[in-house]
Amino acid sequence: MKFAVFTVMMPDCSPEETVRLLQKHGYDGVEWRFTNPDQSRSHEAPSFWGNNHSTVPADSTEEELRQIAAMTKAHGLEIPNLAAYIREGNLQATEQAMKAAVLLGSPSVRISVPGYSRDTHYWDALKAGKGYLKQVEALSKQYGVQGLIETHHGNIACSASAARRLVDDFDPQHIGVIYDPGNLVHEGFEAYRMGLDILGPYLAYVHVKNAAARHIPGATPPWQVEWRTIDEGEVYWPQVMEALHDIGYDGWLSMEDFSLARPTEEALAHHISYLKSLL
Repeated sequence: MKFAVFTVMMPDCSPEETVRLLQKHGYDGVEWRFTNPDQSRSHEAPSFWGNNHSTVPADSTEEELRQIAAMTKAHGLEIPNLAAYIREGNLQATEQAMKAAVLLGSPSVRISVPGYSRDTHYWDALKAGKGYLKQVEALSKQYGVQGLIETHHGNIACSASAARRLVDDFDPQHIGVIYDPGNLVHEGFEAYRMGLDILGPYLAYVHVKNAAARHIPGATPPWQVEWRTIDEGEVYWPQVMEALHDIGYDGWLSMEDFSLARPTEEALAHHISYLKSLL
């Protein structure tokens, strides 16, 4: 298997520092966070979704993207995916991300999924999601870049089976799924081997993080899910790795730790050591 890091978990590192640290600790790739930084938060302390320094701006010029690609390659790293933050159904942003992926040498980009709340009509959302994916599939054929949805709480692809229902009409060469067991702690848990079997040819790669529920008296709801380090939450990674081995998976594992249990470099060293011990 190959090991990467989704740079959302490295907010205190510049792109230059990011690739240096990943090379130092034996990673094979970097999954760049791809979005336009919120300049109003530039004065804040580094944070995952706020002032994140390890980000490739979505409005980067072609020359700036080529420089990122060259810097990444110079450190012996691949870019398994461009982790874009695309608003639901935004075809213009999708095409922009695919053009960037071509320049960066990334085979895929993360795309959007309709959200879900109690006032959402699921079947309408599914129809809208499939309509968007049909357009994404056409762009994928044009640019040679696969569009990937992610199993994620709060949307209509919160489980492996729900994700498969959304992508089932499309060619897995063009539309795939990022399997994220950590997100399934929040919503959408299914037995790992069953979920992987359900995804079948649509499995693109795997996000690695962990979480656990904690009882908070007086909270609504009283059980709240919190991020944990990858070897301490409810996701039992030895079992996930066993399931991946059983299906013959030999692709990317991309770290996405939000636990704040360790400083960034210490976390990088810990995670790759832990996962390699499970191989």
